[in-house]
Amino acid sequence: MNKVFMMQKPSFILPVLVFLALVCLPVKAGAVNRIQPVGEVPVIIIDPGHGGENLGTTDNDHLEKQMNLITAKAMYEALCQYDNVEVYLTRTEDSEPTLKERAQFAADKNADFVFSIHYNASENHQLFGSELWVPLQEPFNNYGYQFGCEYLELMRQNGLFLRGIKTRRNSKGLDYYGIIRECASLNIPAVILEHCHVDEAHDEAFCATEEDLVRFGLQDAEAVARYFGLKSSISGADYSEYALVSCDPSAPVVRTLPDLTAPDFCRLEFVDADMEMLTLKVSVSAQDKDSTLLYYDFSLDGGQTFSARFPWPGSDALTGAYDPSLTLTVSVPDGIQPKLIVRAYNGFDLFTQSNVYESPEVFIAAKNEPSEEKALPGAPVPIESIAQVTDENNLFHSEQLMIVVFLVLTILASLLILWMFARYLVSEGSKSSKQQ
Repeated sequence: MNKVFMMQKPSFILPVLVFLALVCLPVKAGAVNRIQPVGEVPVIIIDPGHGGENLGTTDNDHLEKQMNLITAKAMYEALCQYDNVEVYLTRTEDSEPTLKERAQFAADKNADFVFSIHYNASENHQLFGSELWVPLQEPFNNYGYQFGCEYLELMRQNGLFLRGIKTRRNSKGLDYYGIIRECASLNIPAVILEHCHVDEAHDEAFCATEEDLVRFGLQDAEAVARYFGLKSSISGADYSEYALVSCDPSAPVVRTLPDLTAPDFCRLEFVDADMEMLTLKVSVSAQDKDSTLLYYDFSLDGGQTFSARFPWPGSDALTGAYDPSLTLTVSVPDGIQPKLIVRAYNGFDLFTQSNVYESPEVFIAAKNEPSEEKALPGAPVPIESIAQVTDENNLFHSEQLMIVVFLVLTILASLLILWMFARYLVSEGSKSSKQQ
């Protein structure tokens, strides 16, 4: 019987083929879970917003166009420290390229992503916190969301309040912001980084110096490095295995879409009042099923004027979480019969106003005991009072002693004068007698 012998393939062939495939095929840059496909060398465009005659915000004597450029250059220098990455700036001086020119510049460089650097301000000068604007349509919306989670987490670590990852539509239903819209038309994802509000006291402290602006640029660069899974042989930073937030690219992230409705409700209930100590305590509950609650403010005059805004407790714009209620204790001005109203604001700055709590009485501060009154019998006298009384007594006795000394010296001086005058008279009398 004839036997057929089949040659077996050497066992080392498969590992060799796998090794050759890994070596020869292009290696794609990437962090774990990133849904955007990127080539071996990511191309990153940094866009310092405004420039030239377009100053940006100038509130509180800030000049946004210059702030943007400082931060963008720091971001550029930091990203250039990473391996296998191309980085470009849309402007390096005080120039004003149009939005179309900026987008076309990115397209000419075959950009993977455009990051537009900005600082914020609001009409009422009460908003605070960091936010990121992303494209409306998937998958660019999802790319922006994955980057935004890294960016805002770093802003949170910096101590800033988070306003969220957002989109905005214009009257045609397209992206409102020009740089996002123009880049999307050229098939390039773009986002706008709004670091903080220069016109609000809490936020302004984060961007007061050039060092602050550079720090923002370094944090922006770290967020980009995380997103693209970059590695630096210079600094040793390695994000090649960094895990991004999971995201479904088949539809825009719901939390980023515009919420055109105010919070569902806002209610307050009386808890306690101390008329003499001028404090009023209420419990406030609110809800928004479509957005995160960000702020609250209150009025003591029935809605004619309102306080500054405060962070809603537990607000987390990245997760959508917030506490369902808060306990509010307010100081009431003396002689006022308060009419308290609270407003709850969502992630798109729409608010719902609570019911009114009107105090049945006027708040009148307790009168302090006059300091001249004597202590009650048996009551301890403060050491400070004893020291004060002792000092006053010592001063009184000192003044009396000085008066006595003055009188004695005056009498002695008078007697001396009289004695000298008497001697003079006696001397003159003796002279007269001798002459006679």
